[in-house]
Amino acid sequence: MVRLPTYAPMLAQLGTLASVQGPGWAVEMKWDGVRALAYLEEGAVRLMSRNGKNITPAYPELQLMAGATAGRAAVVDGEIVAFDEAGRPSFEALQPRMHQRKAAVTAELARAVPVTFMAFDILHLDESSVVSQPYTERRELLEGTFTPGYRWQVPIWFTDAARHAFDSSRQLGLEGVVCKRMVSPYRPGKRSGEWTKVKNVSTVEVVIGGWQPGGGRRSGTIGSLLLGAYDERGRLLYVGHVGTGFTQAMLRDLRERLASLERPDPPFDQPVPREHARDAQWVEPRLVGEVQYAEVTGDGMLRHPSWRGLRPDREPVEADTAEILRLRHGGDAAAG
Repeated sequence: MVRLPTYAPMLAQLGTLASVQGPGWAVEMKWDGVRALAYLEEGAVRLMSRNGKNITPAYPELQLMAGATAGRAAVVDGEIVAFDEAGRPSFEALQPRMHQRKAAVTAELARAVPVTFMAFDILHLDESSVVSQPYTERRELLEGTFTPGYRWQVPIWFTDAARHAFDSSRQLGLEGVVCKRMVSPYRPGKRSGEWTKVKNVSTVEVVIGGWQPGGGRRSGTIGSLLLGAYDERGRLLYVGHVGTGFTQAMLRDLRERLASLERPDPPFDQPVPREHARDAQWVEPRLVGEVQYAEVTGDGMLRHPSWRGLRPDREPVEADTAEILRLRHGGDAAAG
């Protein structure tokens, strides 16, 4: 009986099309979902998030994927995606799936908002790790081992076609592309330029440090969230506030989650502007979310951010000001 080892997913750096020009690059579409490693063994599937949490109960329909490798033990890397009515990946549609673990509720959600596992790499097969093999050999192994099914697919990839693939992703309403060096090994738990993501829209992960009460139609609930990111010294810095992009369901869920995290003082290590600190309800910085934004100002503030949703698959320390500063100094792929 094969006992599969535990892996951490390899991560991509943010870049531009200019950084991935020339031969030797494979290009994949970037799926707007939840990253997961699928462990297929003993007739079952175990799904682990990017931050090492077991998310298997949230996606019962993916248990059928256990037969995708014809009984062979394997670790497959991919993205769990929910599609909207137009067939585009929808992070908003995925939100209720990400947080639910009760069997009766997840079964109903699986019927109402089914997900698809988009497999793009293989790390282990039978008794052998394959992470040291080049990307092209791993893809060949994946495509020859992992049989697509009703709720799991192996998306196509392109060779030396970053611009064409990026333009296609924009036309299709996708998040962007991921470019991977064809000779590169899989580096578990590492972020490497050998994998470079190029985005159509500017998004960044942030930590919730507080919220301001709403007025008018938002009276009695959240008006805006106060956002932070960590610097290289481990300080939580204020990077702006977001008051748009929420559904009523999101606001109710956030209010319930933040109620148990209340604290008397700001968690930020630098002062929050007075107009944003006024009437603020402070919380422990434990929840990570994602926002889309127009640009980053000279003082490191997010301009015109819009809320996309919580990221339970991320840890607070992963939201850092270095990422925001990279975007400010030309790392914004949307300009690519």
